[in-house]
Amino acid sequence: MANPSGVDEPTREYPAIEEPASATAPPAASEPSVTGPMASEPRGPGAFVRVLLFTGVVFALIVALCLGLRAINVLPSFDNPFSDKTTDRSQPVLLQSMRDLSRYVAADGTFQVIVDLQENKDNIPEFLVNKRTLFVGSGTVEEYVDFGQLASGALTVDEENKAVHLTLPPPQQGQAALDMQRSYVVAEERGLLNRIGDAFSSDPGRQQRVYQLAQERITEAARASGLDQRARENTQKMLVSLFGRLGYTKVTVEFTSP
Repeated sequence: MANPSGVDEPTREYPAIEEPASATAPPAASEPSVTGPMASEPRGPGAFVRVLLFTGVVFALIVALCLGLRAINVLPSFDNPFSDKTTDRSQPVLLQSMRDLSRYVAADGTFQVIVDLQENKDNIPEFLVNKRTLFVGSGTVEEYVDFGQLASGALTVDEENKAVHLTLPPPQQGQAALDMQRSYVVAEERGLLNRIGDAFSSDPGRQQRVYQLAQERITEAARASGLDQRARENTQKMLVSLFGRLGYTKVTVEFTSP
């Protein structure tokens, strides 16, 4: 029986199915799709520079914030880990002696001396063997009257005439006391051999000799400065004022010979 036209073609009722590609053929390479904000941003040196600048700005803001908080005492201070450190290992002060004083300091003077101490060898150049120290010493010398040395009968009082007569020992001069805050070494020179020798040994007594020389020079200068006469005048004024407050109208002060 003859079928109508198209009955013998059942495939016409369904869509045609294309034959799949050969299994052995490799898949075609496709470009990866880039999505998101990085899709439109170019890559290169400019991006690295922008990241570096952004990091620097953030770091600067953090540092400024920390400094501001430290200024208002919110954050603790962070000291330099390599700063200088001074350790005081001094021993306790030992009292060696104590004495009672009955002296009246009538005058004092402040002196300054320049000590230029040099030590070298004969017939040897100074650049080889030489020790020279230039030191500025400032010290004070006191002139005092020791009332503890008053002899018996040194004070006579006339109550009827309101008169007092005193015989005092002469003023004494103390040893010069260096003021280390105002004394300093200006310059120090050493020869070549001295520098080599100082690398193996030191001479701590040299500095002491400079101090002693400065004290001796100041003490000698004080004797010729007129401190003795001023001490006598000041002592007499003090005693006249003291006995005058007690009602004595005539006060005589004499000093014995040294």
